Amino acid sequence: MLVAKTIAAQLENASWIRRMFEEGARLKRERGADKVFDFSLGNPVDEPPAAVLDALRKIVTSSPTGTHGYMPNPGYLRVREALAAKLSRETGLDFSPEDVFMTVGAAGACNVALKALLDPGDEVIVLAPYFAEYQFYISNHGGVMVAVDTDEHHMPDVERIRRAITPRTRAILINTPNNPSGRVYPKSVLDAIDAMLREVGHPIAVLSDEPYKQFVYDGQRQAEVSASITNTIICNSWSKTLGLAGERIGYLALSPRIDDRQNLRRACALANRILGFVNAPALWQWVLLEAMDASVDAAPYEAKRNALCSALAKIGYNVDWPEGAFYVFLKTPVADDVAFVRLLAEQGVLAVPGTGFGRPGYIRLSLTVAMDTITRSIPGFETAYKAACCSA
Repeated sequence: MLVAKTIAAQLENASWIRRMFEEGARLKRERGADKVFDFSLGNPVDEPPAAVLDALRKIVTSSPTGTHGYMPNPGYLRVREALAAKLSRETGLDFSPEDVFMTVGAAGACNVALKALLDPGDEVIVLAPYFAEYQFYISNHGGVMVAVDTDEHHMPDVERIRRAITPRTRAILINTPNNPSGRVYPKSVLDAIDAMLREVGHPIAVLSDEPYKQFVYDGQRQAEVSASITNTIICNSWSKTLGLAGERIGYLALSPRIDDRQNLRRACALANRILGFVNAPALWQWVLLEAMDASVDAAPYEAKRNALCSALAKIGYNVDWPEGAFYVFLKTPVADDVAFVRLLAEQGVLAVPGTGFGRPGYIRLSLTVAMDTITRSIPGFETAYKAACCSA
């Protein structure tokens, strides 16, 4: 066959998120959209803030000559200067524009960083549960993913991470607030990871995937990863904070505390080009220069979390309330999470099994749905729960 064996194997393990999204489309055609409750995809329902749309109209209607042309591979200098200043304010570190690379979303940033870091066979530690696409990003560049379990509350276990490190470990990929668990890693945990890494005999980069950084609930804040961990490479996007998931605009930023930063800068600039991105979308870079500090309101997501978690707990589910991000990671009433997803689908409720995130026995529910969808889905959750308990 023409398809590469590597891709053929990956197709067999392709993202459960997309699989359930496609199942939702089929059910909607069969039953009608009002009878299907799709919690599968973290696709923001809110439109971008007014400041973003105003900036877009301004750039499109009055853009000077050269707005849409080639640029340095890391992106426009003015945009990187503004972002470096913002990062410096937030982290207390002295970010330079040369530390910042505009990328095609956070996924592009992760791939650029991994391309710059990995030789074939090098290892990248990820913390389970993890975003399912990480395994593909790592294998894109010949790397080997090493999954390390978090504790029973989905918090990193530093000793487990230490035991997983080998001479081939080049990076650790962390994501807080976490997709899918909603766990927010506190400063004490980040400091402990840094202290442990200082004892390792070779440098290890920490890729901090931060698209949910602004979505933290109950009055908390996400501690700055780069302020705690020395060798941090930030990978971020505006997909969630500005509701721009389809525009694919993000950035990569190297901590000023990375020793080999000069060589890593050159490597990332080259990787951005040779991976085929060349550069991030020009139009959206200019928009962000005008509206970088805008953000969608996190309060509606917190309200939806409260409504869904309260209703599920009342039914009898074991609910671990998320502290941030867009998701509820719910323990299933039976051990087989895939089987339970099928029970829910019979009720028109679409969820993603925890198996796809490296943590069986759970399902992920996205909060990027209307409150009415949550309210009308509760009977389906209750029917599936009772069916599972009767069959156990």
